[in-house]
Amino acid sequence: MKIFVINGSPKGSHSNTYKLTEAFLAGMKESAEDTKQDFEVDEVWTGRLDIRPCLGCFSCWNKTPGSCCIQDDMREVIEKLLWADITIWSFPLYYYTVPGGLKNLIDRQLPMVLPFMTENEELSGNGSHPSRYDMSGKKTVVISTCGFYTAEGNYDGIYSLFDHEYGRNNYTSIFCGQGELFRVPEVSARTNEYLDYVRSAGREYVLGGIMPETREKLEELLYPRETFETWADLSWGIEVDKGEKESDALIFTRQMAALYRKDSYSGTEQVLEMYYTDIDECYQIVMGENGSRVVTDGSLSATTRIETPFSLWRSIAAGEIRGDEALMRQLYKVKGDFNLMLKWDEYFGSGGSHGDTKQNASNAKGRENVSGIHIPRKETNMNVMLIPWIVFWIAVPVSSFWGSFVSIAACALIPLLFFDNKKTLYDTLSGALVSGFSMAVLLGGPDRVLVPLSYLAFGIMWTASGFVKIPLTAHYSMNAYNGEDALRNPLFIKTNRILTLMWGMVYLLTSVWTGLLMGTAVKPYIGAVNCVVPALMGLFTLWFQRWYPAKVARGTNWW
Repeated sequence: MKIFVINGSPKGSHSNTYKLTEAFLAGMKESAEDTKQDFEVDEVWTGRLDIRPCLGCFSCWNKTPGSCCIQDDMREVIEKLLWADITIWSFPLYYYTVPGGLKNLIDRQLPMVLPFMTENEELSGNGSHPSRYDMSGKKTVVISTCGFYTAEGNYDGIYSLFDHEYGRNNYTSIFCGQGELFRVPEVSARTNEYLDYVRSAGREYVLGGIMPETREKLEELLYPRETFETWADLSWGIEVDKGEKESDALIFTRQMAALYRKDSYSGTEQVLEMYYTDIDECYQIVMGENGSRVVTDGSLSATTRIETPFSLWRSIAAGEIRGDEALMRQLYKVKGDFNLMLKWDEYFGSGGSHGDTKQNASNAKGRENVSGIHIPRKETNMNVMLIPWIVFWIAVPVSSFWGSFVSIAACALIPLLFFDNKKTLYDTLSGALVSGFSMAVLLGGPDRVLVPLSYLAFGIMWTASGFVKIPLTAHYSMNAYNGEDALRNPLFIKTNRILTLMWGMVYLLTSVWTGLLMGTAVKPYIGAVNCVVPALMGLFTLWFQRWYPAKVARGTNWW
């Protein structure tokens, strides 16, 4: 597979469009490797080529057929066009058409056609010229970004040009609006998400064509029109009404406010106060039902106040440091309602500045395989781990034989749940331990000893996991905190480590009083009795998951 890339952007490798082209090529390469195909890429950048304008002398038709009288780099370009199996045209939209340097290259393709008049029904327009060379089997991809909020309605000139040259539906196009965002670090989560879809498109292209589901994602706006146009206006750094220069911190705050998603409105207007400690500037973002606005005089009562160096917050927004890591290190503080921080992505969407950004929207609900088929993402489920234990603890004290039999049956049925749930080490370990205790009871082991030992084993499992990289509770609670991305959040891990150790101590103590109660009249009810403390501990867990991160955020971390 020979691929020729024509980079028509004056910015060369710094081109926003070229980021899409690189992603597309990466996807193509992945499929080529999977299907054992050769993969060879050659690239040219028009900004570094010596290609002069066409003279319109027609020497390439009548005096030196197939050869231009201008001796420059166009001869090499034509050789590469003839060499390639696939040609990728990569360029930004310039005044509704291609950049000037690329237009010269396109004009200079005249030696590749014969002068005779012909009619090609596949091509647009009336009349055409036959190709001098056999171009059958060659493919074309056109990739472009523009500065408008949408590509729709802005590429008429490009469609007309390539329809004339290659024919309608004879080339593949990826046109993306809001192209300038691909150079903005603060929204890299959203642009990287889009680039992932471009990469998928490259993989699918090699396998036969871009799937409709991927095409649909490529045609989605990066951000709503209002959000993008606000960002575009603010990027100039000039106050709209007076035309005067605004401070970088104010511009940055306005851009952050523009990302506010009004569909996340909680029913009560919230005020996020940003105090930039290193430059002593303070601004407030008012988040309401109809959108957001920035207040510069600090006249409102803040719902949540973030005290941070401006340089740090910009680094967080740019993805240079995780916001949750910076919070854990107490590099900034949060006062007031911490719930806003927990739901940052809901309020500010992909690319939110506090660090819990979404890596890929498709990861939240699933993913697509190479054929474009949606595969739901499995989540962990703590019930899968708990059910065998609960059945054992309730059933065995009532009837040693039948209780053990029922427990073994429960363990045998648990694997069926893995079709819909992601399995963890603790799910497997629980099934094995409960099966072992049940078999021991069936073989004549005293339930008075084995039931307390089961609580002890359960407590040891919890306690031991509190000292490994990812504690037990984190495997299950991550589902409510942005999935596996939460496992990279040090504050989330520390919160769950504390909770895991607390739960471990609860079950270690439970084994003690269970041993004492197994010889009394309450033995048949011991499973129900032992549900009381975990129920109370569950309520404590819900409270602690909110209280502890907020305490750390206020700069009072004492654990």
